[in-house]
Amino acid sequence: MAEQKALGKMASLAAETRRERPGALLGFLGCMAQSRGRQLLDQLPDVDLVVGTQKFHRVADYVDDLRAGRRDKVVDIEAEKGSEATIREHLLNGASARKQVTAFVSIMQGCNQYCTFCIVPYTRGPERSRTIPDIVAEVRELVARGVKEITLLGQIVNSYGKRDLPVKDGRSAFVQLLEAVHEIEGLERIRFTSPHPKGYGEDLVAAYGRLPRLVEHAHLPAQSGSDRILRLMHRGYNRARLLELVQKLRVVQPRIGLSTDLIVGFPGETEADFEETLSLCREAQFDQAFIFRYSPRRDTPAADMPDQVSDEVKEERHQRLLALVNEIAAANYARHVGERMQILVEGVSKRNEARMSGRTRCNKIVVFDGDERHRGQLMDVLITRVGSFTLYGDSAIVNL
Repeated sequence: MAEQKALGKMASLAAETRRERPGALLGFLGCMAQSRGRQLLDQLPDVDLVVGTQKFHRVADYVDDLRAGRRDKVVDIEAEKGSEATIREHLLNGASARKQVTAFVSIMQGCNQYCTFCIVPYTRGPERSRTIPDIVAEVRELVARGVKEITLLGQIVNSYGKRDLPVKDGRSAFVQLLEAVHEIEGLERIRFTSPHPKGYGEDLVAAYGRLPRLVEHAHLPAQSGSDRILRLMHRGYNRARLLELVQKLRVVQPRIGLSTDLIVGFPGETEADFEETLSLCREAQFDQAFIFRYSPRRDTPAADMPDQVSDEVKEERHQRLLALVNEIAAANYARHVGERMQILVEGVSKRNEARMSGRTRCNKIVVFDGDERHRGQLMDVLITRVGSFTLYGDSAIVNL
C-alpha cells in the first residue's frame, strides 16, 4: 500500500510540476528506490533520480550533475563500503534564527533480523556500525551548537556494534556507546530508536538506573501478543519474555514511559491470536502504541504466506485495538495531573502557536504558556489537565 501511494503521489507531482516548474527535478530515495531501481524510471519517465539506501550522501552531487546537464537520468542503488558513516540525519538549518534543541544521530545502517513482514534487510543490507569516537565527535559538535538532547538512530539500534566491538566488563557495544555519549559535557538527555526487544540485555536495563542522562523511556516493538504469530513473524522472542522485560524496566525505573508497535491482521492471525494482543496491552499498560494494519510488501516472506486476512477484518481489529490503547493511555496520562514534571522546551506548539511545547523524560508532550525565551530550557511544569496523548501545564514555571 505504501509503495502504491508513493507511485500515485509521484505521478501527480510529475503532472503538476512539469506544467508549473518544468526545470524541477523529481526523485525517489530510500527502500523503494533500492528495491525497484530502474523500474521506477520505466514506470514514471518524468522521474530524474533514483537513489538507494547506501547513497543518500551522493544526492547533492547527482542533483548538480542533472542541473548542469552532465547526466540525463541517475539510478544508483549499488552498495558502498563505509556508507554508514556518511548519514547525517541531524543536519541543522543554519539559516534558521531559532535554536534547535534536539537532534538525531545515525549510529548504524542495515538489519540482520529478517522479520518476515519487513523488506529492510534486503534494501538496506546487513548491519554496519559507525565507530564510537566518530559518533561522540558528532554529538559534541551538536552540543556545541546548542543541542540539549540527542536521539541515537538505527534500524535495530540496540544491535549496534555486535560484530565489531567485544563485550567489555559485561557491557555490550551499545551500552559502551551510551556510556561514551553520556560523558559529553553540556548534553542533557539521551534517547534511542528503534530498538528490538531481543537487544534489551541485563546491561541495557541496568543502564536506565545508572546513567542519569538516559531518559526514562523505552520503546518495545511487540508487534503481536501471540507466540504463534511472533514465530511466523520471526521476531525471536515470546510473550513471556516481553512481559518479563516490561517488569524489569519498571523495577529499575518505576516511572518509565513505555511505547510499542503492533501489527493487526498478519497472515494467519485468528481471533484468538488477536485477543492475545489485546491482553498483552492490558498487562503491559503501554503509554503509547503505534498500530499498523498488515499490508503485503513485495519480496517479503509474509506476502506469500497462506491465510491472508481480509481488509474488513484488519480494519475491525485495528479499531478495537486502537480503542483499548487509547483507554489505557488516557488513564496513564491522567495520573500526571497535579504533578510537577521536568520538560525540555523544544519550541512552539504545533497546534497552537501562542503556546510552547516540551517533552518529559518519559516522552510525553507537554503544552504550556510560555514564549521563545524558554526554548532549550529544562523546566518544571505543573500538569493541570490532559488531552489526547498530550499533557497541559500552567504558567507557574520554575527553572531547574
